[in-house]
Amino acid sequence: MKQMLVATSSNHSEIIDLHEASRECSWLRSMIHHIWNSCGLPSKIDIQTVIHEDNATCIAQMKEGFIKGDKTKHIFPRFFSARKLHKAKVIEVRQIRSNENLADLFTKSLPKCTFQKLV
Repeated sequence: MKQMLVATSSNHSEIIDLHEASRECSWLRSMIHHIWNSCGLPSKIDIQTVIHEDNATCIAQMKEGFIKGDKTKHIFPRFFSARKLHKAKVIEVRQIRSNENLADLFTKSLPKCTFQKLV
C-alpha cells in the first residue's frame, strides 16, 4: 500500500503503516465475523490478530503512548488508533527481526544469504 503522506522519519513512516495495517485488520475482522454469523458458525472474534512490526521504537510507542517528546509530537492523533485496538485486545503487535521479515523481499535490497533464506 502506498503512503499518501510524507513521513518525517522512518519511525513516523512505521507508525503510519501500523495505523493503516490496523485499519485493514479491523475491517477484515468485521467482514469475517459477518460471514461466520451469516453461515451460522460460532464467531472467533475474541482472538487477537497478530501484526508483525520490525521497528522496535514504533512498537514501544504503540504500547506506551505515541507522544513522548519532540520527535513524535507532530504525529496526527488519528494514527493512535493502533494503540486503541491494542489496548482493546483486538490486535497484538509483535516484533519481527529484519532478517526474518518476508516483507523486506519487496521493499529493499538484501544480502544474498538473507534473500536465499527468505525465498
